[in-house]
Amino acid sequence: MDLFRKKSALSYIEEGDAKDQTTKLRKSLGAMDLTILGVGAIVGTGIFVLTGVAAAEHAGPGLVLSFVVAAIACVLAALCYSEFASSVPVSGSAYAYSYTAFGEMFAWILGWDLALEYGVAGAAVASGWSGYLKGLLDGFGIHLPLAISGSFNMSKGTYIDLPAVLIILLICYLLTRGIKETARFNTIMVVIKITVILLFIGVGIFYVKPSNWSPFLPFGMTGVLNGAAAVFFAYIGFDALSTAAEEVKNPQRDLPIGIISSLAICTILYIIVSLVITGIVPFELLNVTDPVAFALRFINQNIVAGLISLGAIAGMTTVLLVLIYGQSRLIYAISRDGMLPKLLSNINVKTQVPVIGTWITGILIAILAGLIPLDKLASLTSIGTLFAFAVVSLGIIVMRITSPDLPRGFRVPWVPYIPLLSAGICIYLMFSLSKETWQGFIIWLLIGLVIYFCYGYRHSKLNK
Repeated sequence: MDLFRKKSALSYIEEGDAKDQTTKLRKSLGAMDLTILGVGAIVGTGIFVLTGVAAAEHAGPGLVLSFVVAAIACVLAALCYSEFASSVPVSGSAYAYSYTAFGEMFAWILGWDLALEYGVAGAAVASGWSGYLKGLLDGFGIHLPLAISGSFNMSKGTYIDLPAVLIILLICYLLTRGIKETARFNTIMVVIKITVILLFIGVGIFYVKPSNWSPFLPFGMTGVLNGAAAVFFAYIGFDALSTAAEEVKNPQRDLPIGIISSLAICTILYIIVSLVITGIVPFELLNVTDPVAFALRFINQNIVAGLISLGAIAGMTTVLLVLIYGQSRLIYAISRDGMLPKLLSNINVKTQVPVIGTWITGILIAILAGLIPLDKLASLTSIGTLFAFAVVSLGIIVMRITSPDLPRGFRVPWVPYIPLLSAGICIYLMFSLSKETWQGFIIWLLIGLVIYFCYGYRHSKLNK
């Protein structure tokens, strides 16, 4: 049994250039499209929800340093993703990279891990989206029936979070219309949410009290590092850009630009917002689900707070769009390699997107979002992402040794030091997460191994 058989980068590229329209994705994205998709993926739940909890429970005003630490980990990983994306420009992201660097079983483990990341993160974002929508409707005197306004909890009288289910199904419908239409919608939503964030900064900066920044590190550097692990969720999404590789017109050039520029833009926004929000409100009061809007209500800017809620809804819509997009392209890549049923990689000839795979992905995420509470969903997302980042970083070192002549549109500097540092930071942040999170993660990986040995190994194309 050869568990470490590898798929060459050349064979992946040949599949992406295939003439068969039933398996080929449409190349229509450029560097600007990717940058906007990246901003759409990153700016959302993290900035509108996590900033408050991380400040109140972990870092205080030192939250700005938590964002910097998390950003450093992401920038290092982004460099590694950029090299892989420029040398193996195919759908599947870290799954495909691991297939070429470490072999099939590692690829399956990472693909299964990414399925957890995108799926659970998508469900968590949909739950957050639903919370903001219900708050907005309540402000207009519109109240949803209790039974359809929350995840399954008979003691509270809630059975399904219907708004979360409906937004996921709506996103799936949009994704099946075609990637260019999806990118156009994403651009509109990104413009709305960036405008709203700039509005918050422009209004809030006049109400900042430097005294609220003292003490700056109430929980010490340990709190800053724990805060970095908590807000790492805020950066999740840029890696989903690499799943778009086969739909990019010039992936060797455009993917590195899209990944690095979107991450840089979002890091700057996060740092400024965290400074303003902790300058307006004493950090111990920020343990709320809508900290940005809460900060504006705190200074009696209620109209602007309402606009922030609209921006949060737009922001989380784009995050949800990119996560479900990334999940569907990941499933498409694994199915094309034979380790999941072929039905999931069938392409609609007219729109050139995997319609069936997208709908199945969306329905499963909708079930999670509709029935399972938000806190249970969010706990597994960060560990799955950190694991993927660490493996991709180490994969750069392996590929430089095993495939030194592989054409690379972008090269990570100072190999092996940058990849080792990236992997080291990610592994450190993984061990900052709770024991329960680790237990759930290990159980998920064990389930994945059972599926691989029962189905994936025998049906893999490399097994023929």
